[in-house]
Amino acid sequence: MAEKILVVEDEISLQETLAYNLKKEGYEVEVAGDGRAALDVARRLRPDLILLDIMLPEIDGFEVARILRSEMSTSILMLTARDDEIDRVFGLEVGADDYVTKPFSMRELLARVKSQIRRTRLLREAMGNSTESAAKHAVLTFDNLIIDITRREVTLNGKPVRLKPKEYDLLLFFAEHRRQMLSRENILGRVWSWEFIGDTRTVDVHISWLRQKLEINPSSPTRIVTVRGGGYRFEG
Repeated sequence: MAEKILVVEDEISLQETLAYNLKKEGYEVEVAGDGRAALDVARRLRPDLILLDIMLPEIDGFEVARILRSEMSTSILMLTARDDEIDRVFGLEVGADDYVTKPFSMRELLARVKSQIRRTRLLREAMGNSTESAAKHAVLTFDNLIIDITRREVTLNGKPVRLKPKEYDLLLFFAEHRRQMLSRENILGRVWSWEFIGDTRTVDVHISWLRQKLEINPSSPTRIVTVRGGGYRFEG
């Protein structure tokens, strides 16, 4: 079955170009021209990926991403005409998985789309394709730490833990690879996408934030441990 992509772009010529090229790649595509319509279509379609412009009528892309991220785990690739680092960081913080700055080449965009789709497929494979398997893996439990995949919620000792979108994605990636040594490069590529423009310090910072929220003693972690000369390992 073809993956479903929602293109949210108010510039009609670009909207049509994106839809045309994505359909050529075999994806099922729907479009929306403003933020309010984007919310309606996303809730109905439950797409595998959303291409989301920032500058939109009705509701801007940042707010659309924030709302959708609270409701679903769909990958979000933001399209922005602004190259300001603050905008890019804010986009990632409100829930975007990646971004591309206009003007962009169609080849670059399709590479980023394929990267996000590949990540979605891997997550589905990890959870299982059948309804029974999905239900079985909807909640991951590690003693007093519970990850509710369906709701994108985390609790520790029965109390909710407020995680930023990328903190949650990072924790889920660790949980899916429990007790495996994961290099910083592997984590960066799988959680942020292989085309992410950044360095491995991003991984270290997010792990530090997770430790502050999940470890009894963040300075001497027992849940997310450092593997000397290698990377990190999640003990559960």
